[in-house]
Amino acid sequence: MDNTVKPETKPFVVSISPHVRKKESVPKIMWTVVLCLMPALIFSIVLFGWRVLALVLVSVAACTIMEALCQKALKRKVTLGDGSAVLTGVLLAFVLPPGVSFSLPVLGAVMAMFLGKQIFGGLGYNIFNPALLARAFLMVTFPVAMTSAWIMPTPLTELGAAGHWIAALNGMPAVDAVTAATPLGTLSEHGVQAFRQNFGSGTGLYTSFFAGYKPGCIGETSGFLLLLGGLFLMFKRYISWHIPVSMLGTIALLTWIFGGETLFSGDPLLAVLSGGAILGAFFMATDYVTSPSNKMSQLVYGMAIGALTVLIRLKGGYPEGVCYAILLVNPLSTVLDEWFKRKRFSPEVVKKDGKKDTPQDSVKAVETKKESAAKPSETDTPSSTLKEVSSTESAAKPSDASSPSSTSKDEAPTESAAKPTDVIHDSKKEAENNE
Repeated sequence: MDNTVKPETKPFVVSISPHVRKKESVPKIMWTVVLCLMPALIFSIVLFGWRVLALVLVSVAACTIMEALCQKALKRKVTLGDGSAVLTGVLLAFVLPPGVSFSLPVLGAVMAMFLGKQIFGGLGYNIFNPALLARAFLMVTFPVAMTSAWIMPTPLTELGAAGHWIAALNGMPAVDAVTAATPLGTLSEHGVQAFRQNFGSGTGLYTSFFAGYKPGCIGETSGFLLLLGGLFLMFKRYISWHIPVSMLGTIALLTWIFGGETLFSGDPLLAVLSGGAILGAFFMATDYVTSPSNKMSQLVYGMAIGALTVLIRLKGGYPEGVCYAILLVNPLSTVLDEWFKRKRFSPEVVKKDGKKDTPQDSVKAVETKKESAAKPSETDTPSSTLKEVSSTESAAKPSDASSPSSTSKDEAPTESAAKPTDVIHDSKKEAENNE
C-alpha cells in the first residue's frame, strides 16, 4: 500500500481579462483625493475662521448618513468605507460660501447622495457629479443665500508673517482686507474699474490670487494649494493631464480673445485664478465615473467644459460657470468615448488576386456563410426530392428495349430516361390487357 502523502493541489482559476493588477483600490484613491484637499481646507479655516470646519464636518456627516440610509432602503450593501461619501461631502462644502446656513449642506447632501448617486445605482453608475448637482440645486433653490453669504477674509495683520508677505507681494497695506464680494461677482456686476479698486492690479494681484487671499467659496481660494494637490494626483497617476490642461487652456484662450473690451484684450491668467476653475479642473471634471476614459475624448471633454465656462461667465446670468459647464458636459462622456473608440488591431491578409482582406470583409464572409447554411438549398426542396425518386424508379424498371410496348429501336433512348412516368403507365396498361 502506498502511504506517500500527495501534495495538495490548488484549484485552477480562470478569470476574464484584464489580467494586469495593481495595488490601487477605490478606497485608496478616494481617501488620497480627500487628503489632497486638506491643505486647501486648512488655509480656508485660517482665512475665514472655524465656521468653515464646522460646515465641512456637517456636510461630510450628512452625506455619509444619507448614503447609508439610501443603501439600507434600497437593500444594498452599505459601503461607507470606500470614502466616496466623505469625498462628496468635502467637495460639496468646498463649493459653498463660508457664511451659508448649516441647513444648506444637509439639503445638498440629500440631493447629492439620493438623486445624484444612489437613484442611478450607486458608485460607478451616476451620470452627473453629485457634489455639483447639489450645488446647482441649492443655487436655484436658495439664490440669495448662495450669492451673498460671503465672509471677508481675515485681515493680513492677524495672519502674522504670512500676512505681511502677502501684503508686500500685493502692494497694499497690511491693515487692509479685501472686500467680501467675490472677484468674478465684482467684475461681472461693477466692471473692471471696481475690480481694480477692490483687488488691485499688476503682478501682485496674480500672486495674491494664486496664494488664495481673496473672498470666495470655501475650497476655491488658494490656487497654489489646489494645484499642489492636483499635481500629486497626476504624479500618482490617479488622473491624467488631458482634462485639466485642456479645460484651463480653453478658459485662458477664450478669455484672452473675448474677455476684454476689445478682441484679444482679456486677462487669461486672472480667469484661471478666479472662481472654481482650478478646483473644477483637477477635482471635479476628472471624476472617474462622469469623465471619459479615452485620451482624445478627455481633451475634447475638457475643451467643451472650458468653452461653456467662458460662455456663462461672459454672457450668462451667473458670474461663475464651472459648475454648470461640468454638469452639461457630464452626459457626453460616454458619447465621446464611443466616437473616439480605438479600433481593434487585426492584420490585413493579401489574397491571390492582390486584394486586401480586411477584418470587416472576413466578418461579412462569415455572416454570409452562416445565412446560406441556415437557408434551405435547392437540393433540399420537395421538387428536387421527387426528381430523385423518379430517377430511382426509372432505373429499377426494365428499359424500353425489353418491354412489349416499347417503340422502335430507332427512337432515342433518352426519352424513356427523361420520362420515367411513361414507362410506369405502359406497364400498367399491359397488365390490365393480360387480365
